[in-house]
Amino acid sequence: MRPSLPSAHARRRSAPAVARTLAALAPVAALSLPVHAQDWPVKPVRIVVPFAPGGATDVVTRVFAQRFQESFAQPFVIENRGGAGGLLGAQAVSKAAPDGYTLVMGTTGTHAINATLYEKTGFDPLREFAPITRVALLPNMIIVHPSLPARTVKELIALARRQPGVLNYATAGNFLFMSGEVFRQQAGIEMTAIPFKGSGLAMSAVMSGDVALSVTTVGTALPHLRAGKLRAIAVTSARRMALVPDVPTVMESGLPGHETVAWYGLFAPAGTGTPILSRLATEVARLARLPEVRDALALQGAEAVSDTPGEFAAIVKADVARWGEVVRRTGVRAD
Repeated sequence: MRPSLPSAHARRRSAPAVARTLAALAPVAALSLPVHAQDWPVKPVRIVVPFAPGGATDVVTRVFAQRFQESFAQPFVIENRGGAGGLLGAQAVSKAAPDGYTLVMGTTGTHAINATLYEKTGFDPLREFAPITRVALLPNMIIVHPSLPARTVKELIALARRQPGVLNYATAGNFLFMSGEVFRQQAGIEMTAIPFKGSGLAMSAVMSGDVALSVTTVGTALPHLRAGKLRAIAVTSARRMALVPDVPTVMESGLPGHETVAWYGLFAPAGTGTPILSRLATEVARLARLPEVRDALALQGAEAVSDTPGEFAAIVKADVARWGEVVRRTGVRAD
């Protein structure tokens, strides 16, 4: 039996009612998106740190997360997911919902170097993330165990040449690893990299004498330098750092042009709404001007910075190309 259909008269009579219903709903639909973006966040926001607690990425993230909570009146919860040079944490965020409630504090290593260093990263940093802004710039420091018979870059190079392949260096994260490899190649020496999940663990290995030296961040090394448990050889910035003015640069120590400075920056999963990205970038720009934020970062040897999402996207793209060339030139692979 065929189902009965409404008459033409009934269809004509119901059409105005449908039209009135759609007209009534249209303003609600039009308003829903801007209201949602304006109200974000309405629940806790998770920031993934792709390294173990205690390292520079963790400390820098906490400086901003604490102040985000005050600015946005919601908890910003830090989740440390270290491993594979930052790949594990970054992978997790690349697959998260693009709703503004999962972010990652990426670095030059996680979002530029890893793209070439690993054959398979599990994500495309240029396609699967929405860059928000850099928050800090941070040079590295070469530190050694106090018993190592080398107090300068030249003495370290000479020691490594007398003992090719004997010296090893602790590293945490692939920017620090590549910084060490750039130094090794430019100095023309053989050293073996020993990876750790976090800078704190790398420092412990050097202090115990299990590893001869490390390329690390200034803030991570500073307490141990002051306690006499480590010795600084040089910093990788173009100029000496105010935090450690007596420590020379690698450049002035005999390797012209040697400079490796990392950035730390916030990313969201690709597809996250532009209004949310802009709100976060604007807030970072405000915070980066505050003396207390600048001072907190300076204790880590870091400089506060900020960008628009578009500016940061261009920086990431350029650094993927730049560090890809460095990886190919050194011939190093992490797989």
